[in-house]
Formats: sequence, C-alpha cells, structure tokens
Amino acid sequence: MTATPYYLQGSPMAIRFNSIVGWLARHGISLMGSAEMSVRGRKSGQMQRIPVNPHTHDGAQYLVSARGHSQWVRNMRVAGGGELRVGRKVRTFTAVEIPDAEKLQVLRTYLEKWGWEVNQYFQGVTAKSTDEEIIAAASDHPVFRVTITP
Repeated sequence: MTATPYYLQGSPMAIRFNSIVGWLARHGISLMGSAEMSVRGRKSGQMQRIPVNPHTHDGAQYLVSARGHSQWVRNMRVAGGGELRVGRKVRTFTAVEIPDAEKLQVLRTYLEKWGWEVNQYFQGVTAKSTDEEIIAAASDHPVFRVTITP
C-alpha cells in the first residue's frame, strides 16, 4: 500500500485570489513575477491554466508546487512543458522534474521570496528552517526546472 501524495486544496478565498492573479497575468500585470502557466491536461488534452510564481535560482528558472502533487504537477509530468504568459508575451518551455536531493537551495530561496504567500502550504517549514527540515519536506513539493524554448 502506498501513501497518498501530499496535496493541500485551496480554500475558496485562495481559489478566488488565484483566479484574480491569473486574470491579471493574462492581461499583462505580473504581481512580483507571477505568470499564468498553461499545460496540456493528461486526460482531456485541453490546455489547463493556473497562476504560478516562476522562481530563478543560480541562473535557472523553476516552478515549485507549494500545494504539493496538484493536477498541474501531474499534467506537467506527462506533458513535459507548457507556456508561461504575462499579457501578450508567451514563452513556451520544457520542464524536467528535479529529484528531492537537488531541491534544498531552490526551496530555501523560493521560500525567501514567496514565503509570505506560500508558507501556509509548507506545514511549518520556512526559509529559516534547518536544511534537514527543508529536505524532509522536499518530497511534498514537486519542483520543475524550466527551459524556455525559442
């Protein structure tokens, strides 16, 4: 028997906030670097849209799933990429999920930048947590390295 992967569903207020952030990104307004991501649904084949906080660490760009193993994560594992949009600027990308052993510094710097918004989904882990605490939480938060395609 396998454990159910961690996923924390958004509250109605969080869902409403995300829809506003997505709408803003679609219309050219990025809040602190947010964007709207589109990824092809693994079952429907239709593009699914969700607001994300692309994160740059050591010159590479990442997408972190603060809420855990969400639908967009499952879709990304199958699709291997998608699009990031802010207004008319659409960037196509490929994505590779990184192993838990490589997440420590990415998660720490992500929490430094976005913790004010996402700490509630990390079950007490913050940017100031020990390396061991962040590593212990890493499997609950999928991280994808993003490569923008020309």
